[in-house]
Amino acid sequence: MKLSVLITFLLLISLTLFSSHTPKADTAFPNIIYILADDLGYGDVSALNPQAAWKTKQIDRIAAEGMVFTDAHSGSAVCTPTRYGVLTGRYAWRTRLKKGVLWSWDPPLIEPAETTAGSLLQAKGYHTACIGKWHLGLGWQFQDAENEVADFSLPVSGGPVNLGFDHFFGITASLDIPPYVYIEDDLATMVPESYTRNDSKMSWWRKGLTSEDFDHQLVLPLLTKKAVSYIDQQARSDNAQPFFLYFPLPAPHTPILPLDEFKGKSKTNAYGDFVLQVDHVVGQILEALERNGIKDETLLIFTSDNGCSPEADFDGLSAYGHNPSYNFRGAKSDIFEGGHRIPFLVSWPGQVKPGGKSAQTICLTDLLATLAAITGYDLQASEGVDSYNLLPAMLGNSEENIREATVHHSVNGSFAIRKGPWKLILCPDSGGWSTPLPGSQEAGNLPAYQLYNLEEDPGEQDNLYPSRPEIALELETLLTEYKDAGRSTPLNR
Repeated sequence: MKLSVLITFLLLISLTLFSSHTPKADTAFPNIIYILADDLGYGDVSALNPQAAWKTKQIDRIAAEGMVFTDAHSGSAVCTPTRYGVLTGRYAWRTRLKKGVLWSWDPPLIEPAETTAGSLLQAKGYHTACIGKWHLGLGWQFQDAENEVADFSLPVSGGPVNLGFDHFFGITASLDIPPYVYIEDDLATMVPESYTRNDSKMSWWRKGLTSEDFDHQLVLPLLTKKAVSYIDQQARSDNAQPFFLYFPLPAPHTPILPLDEFKGKSKTNAYGDFVLQVDHVVGQILEALERNGIKDETLLIFTSDNGCSPEADFDGLSAYGHNPSYNFRGAKSDIFEGGHRIPFLVSWPGQVKPGGKSAQTICLTDLLATLAAITGYDLQASEGVDSYNLLPAMLGNSEENIREATVHHSVNGSFAIRKGPWKLILCPDSGGWSTPLPGSQEAGNLPAYQLYNLEEDPGEQDNLYPSRPEIALELETLLTEYKDAGRSTPLNR
């Protein structure tokens, strides 16, 4: 009897060890996937917007299986500064980039010695990859520097593989900003020899050098294929490393180019169709995790770099009852909520409870401190100076406010600061592309600052600045302290 029990026990051990569905790594650290959509509005996710004109079924799965943060913000209302904050845990206005975004040949924004999400996780034994849109500058080598004629046969510097990523495959910037080439690790996959442009409404891109292997409409499918292949490779690898996949999508940013199978699917316009293609991309990532049996050991975060762009045609979408900004004012570029309040959904089976919802005010700069908490990395005073640990909120361990306050930034460099329900905007206008436009006569007739109670007025319609100057002064003083101190987090975090 004892012998039969022993044989059964050994058989069970063998089956466990050699099962193809057994997680490859016996580690306490989860795999981590960070999907960053480009210009996807808060109201474009049906789990967040009951009035959405379409159903984002795959993104909604993350909400059902995990948690939604309803008060999440990008570090800026445009993309380059947000991406800087995502990777470094530092507001980009602390760098040379005081407004706008980087352009085609701009040098790297991230300094070589800066800690990034990739380098932090490398230090904790992760294999790291960035697949998608970079848009943080690259160190090009030039045949003619004065005329910005790059030598595409030579490697670039200051990119992902120099900043904490073992592998990179992607594009240099937005899909409407040249050059239109793929970079693999630190080298262009082909030398571009011809120019393309597209002036069509919604699907436009600027004239620029384009390599023969670059088809704008096929960029999103190719990047998705590369991301899925990376997951497959890591899941089937013999090594015991957890992996980190930073997957910044080029969509639904312009050019808005849905594949034929998605055209008409949203029953709205091309933007709606492109959003559903993005949703399908998320589904492919989820399917890869399930197919490889690693979903339960993977932390998946889905978010966006800023609010929806006016290129989506807000007026046209409103005819279908759809508002990409939900009930918030403004859109991409603006200091108003529609510019920087974004979808943020988290799934981590066994850790994050299904169907959860958090009203914590958070920022995309918080990724770095959260990764440090997950892996036990000891953040130094100079690292992630604007990054707070979101883990207690994700796990439902605490309802205390994580952030003291959050700084917002618009395309023209205007500031706002949010603390509790109060939001102070340090300009009279939108700070971006919405009305009242900066420098307009309308803006000139308004109070210098704007103060809103977002609990009572989420649409930012009732400016309380003239009647509550004491609150405005408190918030302005705090913002000045954050600027002067070089950090917005406590030293003893």
